[in-house]
Amino acid sequence: MLAAAVGPADAAGCAFETQGDGRVATVIDSRSFRLQDGREVRLAGIEPVPMENPAANRPPALATILTDREVRLRGDDDAPDRYGRQPAFVFLIPSETLVQAELLARGEALVAATVTDKECAGVLMAAEAAARQAGRGIWSNPAAIKNAESPGDILAGIGRFTVIEGKVLSVRQAGATTYLNFGRNWTRDFAVIISRRVLPVFEAAGVVPKSFEKQRIRVRGFVEARGGPRIEVLRAEQIELLGGN
Repeated sequence: MLAAAVGPADAAGCAFETQGDGRVATVIDSRSFRLQDGREVRLAGIEPVPMENPAANRPPALATILTDREVRLRGDDDAPDRYGRQPAFVFLIPSETLVQAELLARGEALVAATVTDKECAGVLMAAEAAARQAGRGIWSNPAAIKNAESPGDILAGIGRFTVIEGKVLSVRQAGATTYLNFGRNWTRDFAVIISRRVLPVFEAAGVVPKSFEKQRIRVRGFVEARGGPRIEVLRAEQIELLGGN
């Protein structure tokens, strides 16, 4: 395991209210499992790696971490999702290793765009960054991060959770939408879209979308086709400012 990359003290950032303990009976897929009491659990805060990643042809890394283990579920809401799965941050007993951080540190998952707790998001992003810098898992493939200047490559991943890097050429507003444009052809090139209703979220985070102009950023989210490829940003944490503009 790579638990040393994100130890229990660091993982405490995701130590939400306890939702119960249990023993893992079956690993269902790369981010969900069933407990012996019948509950199905989905790992909160992460997205599975794209299917084209060679690691996806192996048994889920989650199985090597969770098989026949005792776990503690934590979260701020134990309401099941539409598939009846309980979303939770999962900790191994007794080590208190955060399973999400372990997968991220192995390069076997991506940080989702849904983590609203700043401390927890920091824990997860640090684990992902460690794997990226070490070239582990998905990050061993240079194509894991899409180039914002290659819209065709991005469009090939419509509907998938994707990480994209590039330089924002311009920031423009059209009606109720702000566009971070990475090219000059709006019908073909990649753009990040921010709805007016989301702007208060950016303001609360101390971020002004216009400040991204001429900057290199990393953005994560689900790719859509709206003319050219788009990612709609709902949280400021979906965008990371990179060094070197």
